[in-house]
This record gives sequence, structure tokens and C-alpha cells, in this order.
Amino acid sequence: MWILTVFCLFQDTGLHYDRYLREVIDFLEKDQHFREKLHNTDMEDIKQGKLAKELDFVGHHVRTKLDELKRQEVNRLRTLIKAKQDVEGGHEMNHKALLMQFEYMNHMNPHTFEVEDLDKLIKSATSDLENYDKDRHEEFKRYEMMKEHKRKEHLKNLDEEQRKDEEQHYEELRKKHANHPKINHPGSQDQLKEVWKESDGLDPNDFDPKTFFKLHDNNGDGYIDQQELEALFTKELEKMYSPNLEEDDMTEMEEERLRMREHVMNEVDTNKDRLVSLDEFLISTNKKEFQEPDSWETLEQAPAYTDEEMKLFEEQLAQEESNLKQKNVELQKQKEELERQQEQLDAQKAELQQPAAPIPARHRSR
Repeated sequence: MWILTVFCLFQDTGLHYDRYLREVIDFLEKDQHFREKLHNTDMEDIKQGKLAKELDFVGHHVRTKLDELKRQEVNRLRTLIKAKQDVEGGHEMNHKALLMQFEYMNHMNPHTFEVEDLDKLIKSATSDLENYDKDRHEEFKRYEMMKEHKRKEHLKNLDEEQRKDEEQHYEELRKKHANHPKINHPGSQDQLKEVWKESDGLDPNDFDPKTFFKLHDNNGDGYIDQQELEALFTKELEKMYSPNLEEDDMTEMEEERLRMREHVMNEVDTNKDRLVSLDEFLISTNKKEFQEPDSWETLEQAPAYTDEEMKLFEEQLAQEESNLKQKNVELQKQKEELERQQEQLDAQKAELQQPAAPIPARHRSR
């Protein structure tokens, strides 16, 4: 399965060139020759650029449309660059050099979509999406550290008795959150049987992996994609999180969902195309880990950050706050200086506007 087809399974890849990527894929898959090559080319050949060379054999109408899409994308980028130029005060900018920063496109010829364009688009999208989950984890880590930092800062402003009550309340909430039913190991037989029973309304004793796969291949394309896979974890997540409870954080729930999806994909998706095929799924159900899995380590058992990371984070926040204070001091000085200069100008203006003193009579012309 071609990796770029996978990208289209997401509502939003998170890439700033998401629309361009989708439109290129859509038109390429309409060409019969190219579509056949897509389904008969493995991941390594795609990454090495062998698939991109097949662009020379697609129909003329497809190439014409790809040329149009590229021109539209170049114009979009130029508009962004122009907006950036305006924001930065209209300084002269090297548009060609700035366009070169967008590595997903061949800028040597901005008017036609060439083999190099497809090669760059595949490689850039593959690399960017491989880092997408990593970036989400980093954002979550920062979110958790900021939440803890704000909690500590709040405690500093309380008296001893209030601080004690607040700490006790925090511990009670933490324990309430941790007091949930057992979490089945994602992708295990027990976990899937629970979905089979609770979501599909079927008898767990009649569990059949092949039927289960077909039930949850929602679009019927022969694969369980990442969104379809994440939907399988909803029952497990509902054991730990509720939007109506103070102790449950929905941002943490989404991080847990991501962790579960990544784990199952690492175990089942053997060809690393970000899809689970029926064969991959059936093979995974025959493994010992499927029937006798280890217990699942949830977020409360696996903190998102270390003590050292928290220390560095707080040092960075302190430095940022110090820099901001210094900047405010400098701005205040500038403001006071401007006010002083304005007062001088006002005084000079007032002096100039005063009527001239009358000339004494003896000095008047006779």
C-alpha cells in the first residue's frame, strides 16, 4: 500500500502543505498506470524515489492538472512570503531564496510538476509525518510540566493551613483518578473481546478475528487505519477518563490514546506503512502476547517528564520571566524619556505661541 494513500486517511495531517499533498495524491490515483504501480511498489522503493519516476507515464490530463496545482501552491507560498515581508516592515526579501526553504517542492521550475516534485513531496511528507507523533509527545510533556509549575506557584501564595488543605485535595484527586477498573493491554485478545461485546454487541465466546477486522474496517478498504485503530481504545479510555470529573484531564486522555495506538502499530504493522492489513492482524492474533499480554502501564504509572526535565523547564521559565521583566523596565524607561521629550516640545511650542510684547511708545516711529 502506498504510504501517501495513508496520509489521506487523516482529516488533517497537521502539515502546512496538507491541502496540496492531498490534491496531488487524488489526481495521481486517478491514473490507472500510476495506481497499479502504487499497489505494487514497496516502501523502500518509494522512499528511494523509484515510484516518482513513473510520473513520466501518467496521462496528459493528469500532468496538466498537477502543473496547475503546483502553480497554485507556489502562488500561495509567495502570498505568505509577502505577508511576512509586510509584517517585518517591508524590507526587501529574496523570494527565490525563501521559496527554497520549502523542501517539499522543486523550485527550479515553478510552472510544471516534475518527477523531482513528486520525489520531494513523498520524502518530505514521510519525514514530517514520522516526526508528527514525536512533536505531539513533546507538546504534551510541556503541557504537563506547565500544569505542575502553575500548581506549585499557586501553593506559594497560600498560608500554611491553606497549602496543607490544597495538597490533601490534590492527593485525593490523584487517587480517585488512579482508582479505575483494570485496563486491558491495547490490541490484546481481552481488549478486543471487550470491544466485541460492549461495542459490537456480540458474544465474547464467539469472537472471530477475521470478522472483528471486517467490522472495524469502517471504510471497507481492506485496512484498519490509525483513526479506526484509535476508535478501538475508547472503551478502555472511558474507564480512566470522564469529562465531568475534576480529577480527569481530557488532554491526558488523548495522550493515552496516542500511546495505545503507537504500541499496537509497533506490534502489528510489520511493513510500517501506517496501516494494519488483514494478514498482519491475523498474524498478530496468533502470537503469545495477544493471548497472554503484560499489564498496560498507564500515564499515571509512566510520568511524561523526569525531575531533571522539570528542573530545566522551570529554569527556562524563570529566565523568560527575567527577560520579560528586563524588557518591561527598558520599555518603561523609553516611555519616560519620550514623555520628557514631549514635555519639552510642548513647552517650546507654548513659548512660541505666546503673543509678542508690545513696543514701548517712545520706540515707535515718529
